[in-house]
Amino acid sequence: MGGRRRPPAGPGALAYPGGMERADLATMRTEYATAGLDEHSAGDDPLALLERWLADAVAAGVHEPNAMAVATSTPDGRPSVRIVLLKGLDERGAVFYTNYTSRKGTELETNPRAAAVTLWHSLERQVRIEGAVTRLSDEESDAYFGSRPLGSRLGAVASPQSQVLDGREELERRLAEAERTAGPDGPTRPATWGGYRVALESVEFWQGRPSRLHDRIRFLRDGERWRRERLAP
Repeated sequence: MGGRRRPPAGPGALAYPGGMERADLATMRTEYATAGLDEHSAGDDPLALLERWLADAVAAGVHEPNAMAVATSTPDGRPSVRIVLLKGLDERGAVFYTNYTSRKGTELETNPRAAAVTLWHSLERQVRIEGAVTRLSDEESDAYFGSRPLGSRLGAVASPQSQVLDGREELERRLAEAERTAGPDGPTRPATWGGYRVALESVEFWQGRPSRLHDRIRFLRDGERWRRERLAP
């Protein structure tokens, strides 16, 4: 009465609110058949291919095509991951901005390496990056900070990112103080906020294919050159 009967819970079953139905995660699957990736289309330059795939994602109307997950870890190997926005890309690496005293910032200070991944699901594509991480210069961080909307700049000043707050009210008080003390052109960049660059030491391109026989092509930095190899899916 009043709803569908619940199927038996499988090993991957997920209960929805109210318990009226379940989704069995173990049976969820999609066939990928949009395109393929061969060595010829991949070329010899991973940066050129990544820029091409980013342009494809923008043209396809992917929501926030520059969103990427960045993973860091503590010196004893405890990992953490979060979504950031890719804000710069060239032969030196992939750039994102954050608070230096956030969890990722403090982890990068002691273990300056990271892995990043971006997923464009509608295009059945994924790119993974791994490499050493360095801070951007003050001049680069200042330039980007000055280009941000006023609200974003005030938020960067107000938020002690990753720190424990007493409640939302504390954050609102901090924002009011940032607004009160900001100059006529808005706040300047806090010394605790700026950019990081993840070097392109390893760049792997994933293209979905039928029957889970996906295409995976990885580029590894070898001095001034790139070594390209195909990985089993």
